[in-house]
Amino acid sequence: MRPHKNKYWCIPPKENAEFVACMEDVLDVYELPYNILRPVVCMDEKPYQLLGESREPLPMRQGNDKKTDSEYVREGTCSIFVFTEPLGGFRHVNARNQRTAVDWAEEIKYLADVCYPDAEKIILVLDNLNTHKISSLYKRFPPAEARRIARRLEVHYTPKHGSWLNIAEIELNVMTSQCLNRRVDDLEKLRCELAVWEVNRNERSSTINWHFTNNQARTKLVSLYPKIEIHNN
Repeated sequence: MRPHKNKYWCIPPKENAEFVACMEDVLDVYELPYNILRPVVCMDEKPYQLLGESREPLPMRQGNDKKTDSEYVREGTCSIFVFTEPLGGFRHVNARNQRTAVDWAEEIKYLADVCYPDAEKIILVLDNLNTHKISSLYKRFPPAEARRIARRLEVHYTPKHGSWLNIAEIELNVMTSQCLNRRVDDLEKLRCELAVWEVNRNERSSTINWHFTNNQARTKLVSLYPKIEIHNN
C-alpha cells in the first residue's frame, strides 16, 4: 500500500454506448490493410513549455558529466502537432505558438497538399477536440478551398476518455523521449530539432503495429459495453 502515491489515468465510463461505438469505429480503421491511396493517419497535439538556462551549463570533461543547473527560465509555451501513418512508417511534426482552429486548419492543409498530394482519401483518426472539426477549415480558408480539403478527409474520432486509442500518442511518447529530453528555449530552435528528428525517423520507416481488435475489446473490456435487456412483449 502506498497511499501517498497517485497516478492519473483516462478511465473510460462503464456500460457506455457512445464510448464503445467510437472505440469500435476506430478499431475497425486500425484493421484496414495498408493502402497508399487511402492512408490511415493519426493526429495528436501536446503543449510544450519552452525553457531557457538560468546559468550556462558546465561542459562535459574527462571523468565529469555535463552539469546543468536545476533552475531554469520560462520562455513561454507552444503546441506541437503530430501526424503519424502507422503502417506507412511516415510522420510529420510541427510546433506552433497556439493550437487554435486556424492552426489546426493550416496543419490539415499541409497534410493533404504536401504530405499526401496523391491520396484519394486521408483516413484521419484524432480526438474530438473542439478545434478538430471540419468547420475549422472554414475559419481559415474560403468556402471552395475549405470544401476541397474536407473532401480529401474521412474523419474518425476517438471516444472521450479514450486517448489511449490514438496511435499518435505512441508517436508523441517516442518523440518526447528522443527529441524533447532537454531544454529548448526558442520556438524556431524547437522546430529545427523536430524537423531533424522527423527526417531521421522517416528514413528508418519506423512503423507502429497495433494488435488490439474489436473481438478482443468485446472480451477484455466487457464492462464498458451496455448490458442489453430484452423484454418480451
